[in-house]
Amino acid sequence: MKLIRQITDLNKAISSQRELGFVPTMGSLHKGHASLINSSKQKCKKTLVSIFVNPTQFNDNNDFKTYPRNLNKDIKLLKSLKVDFLYVPTVSQIYNNKKHKITRLNKSEKILCAKFRKGHFEGVLNVMGRFTDIIKPKNIFMGEKDYQQFFLARNFIERKYKTKVIACKTVRDVNKVALSSRNSLLDLESFKKAGKISLELIKLKNLIKKNIKDKKLIKKIKDDLIKKFKIKIEYLECRNTIDLKTNLKNKPFKIFVAYYLKNVRLIDNF
Repeated sequence: MKLIRQITDLNKAISSQRELGFVPTMGSLHKGHASLINSSKQKCKKTLVSIFVNPTQFNDNNDFKTYPRNLNKDIKLLKSLKVDFLYVPTVSQIYNNKKHKITRLNKSEKILCAKFRKGHFEGVLNVMGRFTDIIKPKNIFMGEKDYQQFFLARNFIERKYKTKVIACKTVRDVNKVALSSRNSLLDLESFKKAGKISLELIKLKNLIKKNIKDKKLIKKIKDDLIKKFKIKIEYLECRNTIDLKTNLKNKPFKIFVAYYLKNVRLIDNF
């Protein structure tokens, strides 16, 4: 694996690569990231992984500071997965190009996480555009756990670049919790509680399939979860996966949730 820290070295390393797979990450890697990398290796001749904790997508500076980081452990994992290139840039390398305009979300897109994390997705799309400009990959691989992020990034990237954004299925722990870098911030009690919440939400999806016209079902389950697990729920919504609207008739759909266990914010979809 070639570890790259400078754009000049990156350009030299990948200039001749025509079928490059790109897996953007913020580090603190886990089996979910490994799944994205393996998908890239299956579909592309070479795979490049980036590790970059992007400051512009954090609406809470304390969240940025406490975001889990473990570069040495990440490098060991990537070597074991036989990744071709690892790019670890500085903030100035990514943001010294002034030609990129900030992409603003439409009013209809300010739903789910975008409603509660002001500027978050603008930061995500900004950095995704910059990375795509620099790397020019054939494919970008993103996880479905952050489905809204994937949805917005795919629409943005595929409209602007000759790059395809591919969704990969969420990888879960045995207790059904979606693997996430933030899970490392949970104590054992909270992690077990997250598993029980996941099981309740899986049951909820099955109930909605059978009672798709019952508009009160989600509110009832939401109130039950808050009472039973003593958690703060930012949102619990059901939306179709085609355009993320609430119309479910004859459309595939997901349940989307964001909630806090103590001070750790978790998101998921089922």
